[in-house]
Amino acid sequence: MNNKNTNNKIIYPELSYKILGCLFNVYNSLGPNHREKFYQNALKQELIDKKLSFKEQVYCPLMHRNTIVGKNFFDFLIEDKIIIELKVDRYFRKNHLKQVLEYLKTSNLKLGIIANFTSDGVKSYRVLNIN
Repeated sequence: MNNKNTNNKIIYPELSYKILGCLFNVYNSLGPNHREKFYQNALKQELIDKKLSFKEQVYCPLMHRNTIVGKNFFDFLIEDKIIIELKVDRYFRKNHLKQVLEYLKTSNLKLGIIANFTSDGVKSYRVLNIN
């Protein structure tokens, strides 16, 4: 008898692992205390080197009755599956989580990863859209 909750499954584990490897490579190369754009440029190069398909600065409109009422741009969309949002902050903040969750709901995707480049290393946080 299998009563495991399917919500506890890891979504896209292999792809997530590859992305995290790219994020660690960027941090190991650049170190801390750079602008977000610099980390973004370096991550772009890592994704190319790892032959992962991606889109950068992806436009995702928020619609209401066939009218655009808001515009979202997420940093990366990897393999048309995972949103990556980069941050340069000491901590994960509630608004970071809300931002990525909004992106996931608007785009109807299941997984986002917030990557925060800190003085203590790169930290990641997985955000799930379970609706």
